[in-house]
Amino acid sequence: MTAPRTRSRRLVALPLGMVMATALAILPNVTASAADAVPTATTATTADATSLSYIVNVATGRGPSTTVKKAIADAGGTIVISYDRIGVIVVHSSNRDFARTVRKVPGVQSAGVTRNAPLAAQSTTEAGATRVLSAKEVASAQSAEGQDPLESSQWDLSAIKADKAHEKTLGSRDVTVAVIDTGVDDTHPDLAPNFNRQASVNCASGKPDTADGAWRPSASEGAAHGTHVAGEIAAAKNGIGMTGVAPGVRFSAIKVSDPEDYVYAEAVVCGFVWAAEHHVDVTNNSYYTDPWNFNCLDDPDQRALVDATTRASRYAERKGTVNVAAAGNESHDLDADSLTDPASPNDGTPGDRVIDPHKCLVLPPQLPGVVTVAATGAKGIKSSFSNYGRHVIDLAAPGGDFPLYQPPAAPATDGRILGTMPGGTWAYTMGTSMASPHVAGVAALIKSTHPHATAGQVKALLYSQADATPCTDPYDIDSDGKIDAVCKGPKNHNGFYGRGIVNALNAVTK
Repeated sequence: MTAPRTRSRRLVALPLGMVMATALAILPNVTASAADAVPTATTATTADATSLSYIVNVATGRGPSTTVKKAIADAGGTIVISYDRIGVIVVHSSNRDFARTVRKVPGVQSAGVTRNAPLAAQSTTEAGATRVLSAKEVASAQSAEGQDPLESSQWDLSAIKADKAHEKTLGSRDVTVAVIDTGVDDTHPDLAPNFNRQASVNCASGKPDTADGAWRPSASEGAAHGTHVAGEIAAAKNGIGMTGVAPGVRFSAIKVSDPEDYVYAEAVVCGFVWAAEHHVDVTNNSYYTDPWNFNCLDDPDQRALVDATTRASRYAERKGTVNVAAAGNESHDLDADSLTDPASPNDGTPGDRVIDPHKCLVLPPQLPGVVTVAATGAKGIKSSFSNYGRHVIDLAAPGGDFPLYQPPAAPATDGRILGTMPGGTWAYTMGTSMASPHVAGVAALIKSTHPHATAGQVKALLYSQADATPCTDPYDIDSDGKIDAVCKGPKNHNGFYGRGIVNALNAVTK
């Protein structure tokens, strides 16, 4: 994920300086339809201006009982959709006591409100400024024979030996990586050849919308995020622009951000279930679930969100999907005894609260079974902004860093990560949002090489094939004589790099 704006905990305390307006303006704002893609869906009425969205969790496998359905209706709720296989129900209600009321109903295991702002009223921004390549830069780009034009600028590919891996294979067309994000411009010339329409959807409302183009980004500031991520994973090796980590696999777009660029729990549940039901092999999750920076298990509302998203991600993994997520950009030690959360809820009135990160979880990177990814820069050490923490970080991968800290070697000139942008352009940006797609791409190469591997086996290969990387000690990234972070753990399992930095060449040769 990337660093957030002031209303979101994803911000590194830096000016964003986004310059994407021109590239984004050509894409239409897609509105939700009433399309049903899940057999257990029920029809929702239109929410009024005071309605909020709720999650109600019941026993898995059978859907809500007659008693639960009646209690929901009696409490002023309308069922939007019921994901019966995991026992998660999405409800709209204008009754502010709805969750408290239905928690008392026999058969309800947990329930909670997913937001503070009414339904009528960012989860995925970058760490530092994004720089869009000019037409002149694209036209004048030169790379070695057999490479795409912008590939010489992609220091990140050689950092994980993806360039060497591509000499063996580009990945299999039978493998699909779902970009669960702000939507993807599938018309981009570097993305169109690898787009999987059947596995794409808009999940922003919590209910699948399969209308044509519903998966595409809006024109909001943060909406280019998903397109950038998709290019890092699967930009085609086609003589145009850049090359993805796995340029021969396909990708799908699962849009989970609403028109205000929030990603709420019901959308995340929908995204994981959709991926599970549409035979997606890998999901990339470069976002946090709004509105809470950390979802605390001692709060009944937040506990319900943890419960629902855990059920959904585990369901996807049981169906064969490897879920990969970005660790975040606040330079937090997620294994610390306590942290201060100053920005929750980010859709209401935030206030400082001291939390225990072992009991208050970041969603989805701290969900059980999810591969959690920290970022490294061009010098191969932890990015200045990347979250870390022993027993939290599983792997590390290139996410870029500020040029002052980790400049790349020539011929690359920018220490950030190149990716595709809406409207057929390319741009540099950085964040753990950019690191996670590298791991998702390597997972896709493993699945291509081992097509019958289970999700658990793919994860085991990711870990065993990574390049074990010892702690950077001392870690003084800005060279001011002060320690900026403390890494704990051995070479093959520590708080900065987890099991190590992913290795794409190992993925296709072992």
